[in-house]
Amino acid sequence: MMSDSMEASEKQQPGWLSHNQGSLVLHLLSVLLLTGLLVAVLVQGFKAPSSPGYEKIYQQLLQLKGGVDSICRPCPWEWTFFHGKCYFFSKSQRNWNDSITACLEVEAQLVIIESDEEQTFLSVISKDKGSAWLGLSDLKEEGSWQWVDDSPMKDSFRKYWLKGEPSNIYDEDCAEISSTGWKDNSCSLEKFWICKKPASSCSR
Repeated sequence: MMSDSMEASEKQQPGWLSHNQGSLVLHLLSVLLLTGLLVAVLVQGFKAPSSPGYEKIYQQLLQLKGGVDSICRPCPWEWTFFHGKCYFFSKSQRNWNDSITACLEVEAQLVIIESDEEQTFLSVISKDKGSAWLGLSDLKEEGSWQWVDDSPMKDSFRKYWLKGEPSNIYDEDCAEISSTGWKDNSCSLEKFWICKKPASSCSR
């Protein structure tokens, strides 16, 4: 009876911890100790970037960057691939002649449309990008529309002109494309443009 009462009194004395409470305290102390060690390692790492651990991570990042840079892709960055061709949609505006120059500078042409599928693709893109210059004009002969490679526009493509176009008002000799169709406009106006070139097996 006396031993039972002593055990009961010990359990009730303030300042004493039960077995479970003691384990919890030890666990918390361990966590705090590990956290302190981790912080110390991180601080040391930032203070000493030449440490072996940091150098290893740095080398791994360089290898990862090299892997990304060497990814084989058919078109350069910021170009769009479609049916074996690469397309660049400009973010700035230029007149028609300067747009031709801009495309030549990246080894491309102001876009020449060769199929109905390509026309559909470009018209869909134009919904977001806005109207843009085509590589099509009748500068050499009024009413005779030719692409920048001197090939004539197909008769079957006449359906892409908007109603009443080409109108040739105010010497409108250059063609632009929008989501709704083609229209002629003054070549001196500044508009977005689309460059096109063949896709490669592994372009960087």
